[in-house]
Amino acid sequence: MMEMIYSIDLAILHWVQDVMHNGFLDAVMAALSFIGNHGLIWIAIGVVMVIFKKTRYAGIVTLSALAFGFLMGEGILKHLINRPRPFVDYPEFVPGISLPSGSSFPSGHSCAGFACSTVMMVKNRKIGIPMLVLAVLIAFSRIYNYVHFPSDVLCGMLLGVLSAVLILFIYSKTKLEAKLSGASKQ
Repeated sequence: MMEMIYSIDLAILHWVQDVMHNGFLDAVMAALSFIGNHGLIWIAIGVVMVIFKKTRYAGIVTLSALAFGFLMGEGILKHLINRPRPFVDYPEFVPGISLPSGSSFPSGHSCAGFACSTVMMVKNRKIGIPMLVLAVLIAFSRIYNYVHFPSDVLCGMLLGVLSAVLILFIYSKTKLEAKLSGASKQ
């Protein structure tokens, strides 16, 4: 099974390298990867939401989902799986961005983007849709820039969605949603 996933990963990765690369997309994809670095764009969005009473709960959930996804992905899974990045396995493809360190699986950029955009899709679809589009573009930039395999990105996306859903569920079941939303006066 792993061999099949690896061969699909390589086929997609090399197709993107061979067919899609051009000067314009190189610049756009480098910029998208850059704004996703360290999850800072998503953290900033969460912090801004916390500032305003109307979006405070969504901001707290976003930051919690980001923290959980980071703990699981960067803190646990990357160390357990320890998958080399594509440019390490195939040095003939040189990324057009600063080379990231650490393991490839799962994609932290994808996890962060999908944690934040999933919370927003649940809490405010009007804001969630553009965030989801940005998350997809940042996730794709990681494949385009040859720093993640497609399965790294897919699993990062899944981890981000699961992190958001789990945190939303926990906050709902523990009554934190009502307390943080100001719905209950105690």
